[in-house]
Amino acid sequence: MFDIVRGGNTIMAEVTATQTPTPTPAPVKKKGPGKKKMAKRFIALGVAAAVLAGGGFALYKFLNTSTLEEGEIFSQAASIGTIQSKVSGSGTAKAKESAAITLTQGGTVQEVLITGGQTVMAGDPLYTIYSQAAEDEVANARKKVEDLNKDMADLQEDAANLTIRAPFAGKLQEVKEFQMDQDISKGTPVATLVNDKKLKLSLYFSYAYENEIKVGQKVDVSIPAVMRSYEGTVEKINKVSYISPEGAVHFEVVIAFDNPGTLTAEMDASAVLYAADGTPIYPYENGKTEFYETRTIETKAAGPVIGIGNLLNYANVSAGEALLTLGSSTIDSDIRSKQEEINNAQTKLDEAVKALSDFHAVAPINGTVTSCTLTEGAEVKSGDTVVIISNNTTMLVTITVDDKNISFIKPGSFVDLDWNGNVYQGQVTSIDMGGAQSGQGMTNYPVTLTVDNFDGSLIEGAYLQYSFVTSESENCILVPTSSVKYFSDKNDGTRKAVVFVKRDSRPEDVPELEMPEVEPGQKRQFPSEEEGYYPVIVETGISDTQNVEIRSGVQEGDEVFVNYTVTEQGSSW
Repeated sequence: MFDIVRGGNTIMAEVTATQTPTPTPAPVKKKGPGKKKMAKRFIALGVAAAVLAGGGFALYKFLNTSTLEEGEIFSQAASIGTIQSKVSGSGTAKAKESAAITLTQGGTVQEVLITGGQTVMAGDPLYTIYSQAAEDEVANARKKVEDLNKDMADLQEDAANLTIRAPFAGKLQEVKEFQMDQDISKGTPVATLVNDKKLKLSLYFSYAYENEIKVGQKVDVSIPAVMRSYEGTVEKINKVSYISPEGAVHFEVVIAFDNPGTLTAEMDASAVLYAADGTPIYPYENGKTEFYETRTIETKAAGPVIGIGNLLNYANVSAGEALLTLGSSTIDSDIRSKQEEINNAQTKLDEAVKALSDFHAVAPINGTVTSCTLTEGAEVKSGDTVVIISNNTTMLVTITVDDKNISFIKPGSFVDLDWNGNVYQGQVTSIDMGGAQSGQGMTNYPVTLTVDNFDGSLIEGAYLQYSFVTSESENCILVPTSSVKYFSDKNDGTRKAVVFVKRDSRPEDVPELEMPEVEPGQKRQFPSEEEGYYPVIVETGISDTQNVEIRSGVQEGDEVFVNYTVTEQGSSW
């Protein structure tokens, strides 16, 4: 007996070997034991060969003899309904916001304030690690920035010193002559600037009037050369010991008064003050007027002369006015180079400060501690990622959509998502047109979705299925997908969509189509006119996995061919 599997069914095929009764043999001469064993072996081999030959013949006949019997036609009425065309695919979820703390120096864990799975708020302390290396890194980086800033200040001062300016308003004297492109060394005298808007006068008074003269006291200043008096003020009192030829001791009083513009230095002058009782107080002797301020202006940098200002004797100048300008071929590039050094050093300082803060870390975001590798007393090294915090109340899902369907979604659109039977809704937040990748005749675009996950059911790394509607038809004629066949038109050779519709009689408008002949033993794919079904050319619309929209050619209620119910039977013998 053989078990033969064919057409999904297990068929039992039995092979029987028929034996004819053998007459009783005539007595023979008794043989020895060896010859009897040999005869039995030949008989057994002969029977086995007969059985195998019969089984092989039966198997051959079974495999080459079968019939196909077509069952009943399965049909369905065209109906009115709504159909959607959807695009589907898959994507991976991750937390919208995640922060990992990675150490840049080694150290010793002193305190751990969190555990895995704990919820933290931004600013909550996480742990404390002592790291002398991190402390030193900050100190060294800060000193580097300070030193470079000092260098920059010197360069900027050198740049400012290339322009020689009047330090205050006044009159130029003893002006030196300069030529354009003349090389000037540092410390070269330029002019003497005097403040002649005010004058001062130093006089000596007897110590007998020490308590009668105060700073701020009014003074009458007399200039004999112009035969006028001017009001002045005691500006300063110097308790010196000027001894006159007569042996009297005097102190110095410095008096300041405004210059009406007609006075100058080295003019004889005197003054009179008044005691509290009105008694006049006179100085030991007259003095000479002086400019209120005198300063020698010198160059503070070296370079060629590229500009000359109002450098004239007795010229009045204002405070800050440019008098002489020198050039430099390197100062600008030196400043730019130094600024770049400062920027790099500041970046390193910021990184060092940030690294140090990681040793006394606080939570950078609200979220859940998804990883914490720290234990108190343990040694950690540079490069260790010690804490990861994820805010999974909002998840991001990245999907890819091809160029045929990318136009159906835009930022703000919603996409249906499914993960292990849990349904979510994602909203398109971005479409990365610049990140498109091409291959196999199409271009795929990365699309980012945001998904609300307040209950935390969607986890990091979840693999989701997505779908979104690309088109929809309402109140349209629908037929099963398998009822639509495709044949070539005999007249123009174009490919036509065809549905076989049941009619009571043959319609006049049956199209002429190139339909394949059904060979003996082949399964039919479409009905014949003898069965009452006739081909109708239709215009199809959108489709899904079950139905097709029919825009023309079929009416609601038309009975359409879907397929045959086919049974397959084998022969037996």
